[in-house]
Amino acid sequence: MRRTRVKICGITRLDDARVAVEAGADAIGLVFYPRSPRVVTAEQAAAIVATLPPFVTAVGLFVDADRKDIDAVLERVPLDLLQFHGGETPESCDSFGHRYIKAVRMRPGIDLREMAERYASADGLLLDAYQKGVPGGTGERFDWDRIPDDLNLPVVLAGGLDPGNITDAVRSVRPFAVDVSSGVEADKGIKDAAKIAAFMRGVRRAEID
Repeated sequence: MRRTRVKICGITRLDDARVAVEAGADAIGLVFYPRSPRVVTAEQAAAIVATLPPFVTAVGLFVDADRKDIDAVLERVPLDLLQFHGGETPESCDSFGHRYIKAVRMRPGIDLREMAERYASADGLLLDAYQKGVPGGTGERFDWDRIPDDLNLPVVLAGGLDPGNITDAVRSVRPFAVDVSSGVEADKGIKDAAKIAAFMRGVRRAEID
């Protein structure tokens, strides 16, 4: 089995970024959604990104943000990848000249094949649990059986993942990557080093099969 990539999202502190990298994370997520308890400023994000070693991806998360606000972040923070969590159109996602992934909240009736076709320019689809009025970070999971095997975009699995279920998640879905935030926290926006380490062990355990 190929290696499953791991993104630790909602990083707000330098120490948490360091812990995630040392544990083997492939990417860290920085939230620029003002209503999130994990939001960071451009200044905070730039300081965190400056500490990342080569080959660790810095991902910026936006939710229906004004273009001027995204441009302002991009001027100050050298992000490698954008993550759009709202109702952004493919044209809007494409317009920033950055690689991006599109988050899909798994509401009833969602057609993932249609979404993959619509956002064909994306690097992948991030699949998250649906909760009305909440764009992500709910800590809830969805039914993984709803994910087709034949999507033509890489799947980033999110939504309610934690050290206790991540092995089953990887074995069941075989995603390109997994994304975790609240599942490795001591408190909102504060990561727990032991939980991050346990999460990484769970991912690697699934890959032994």
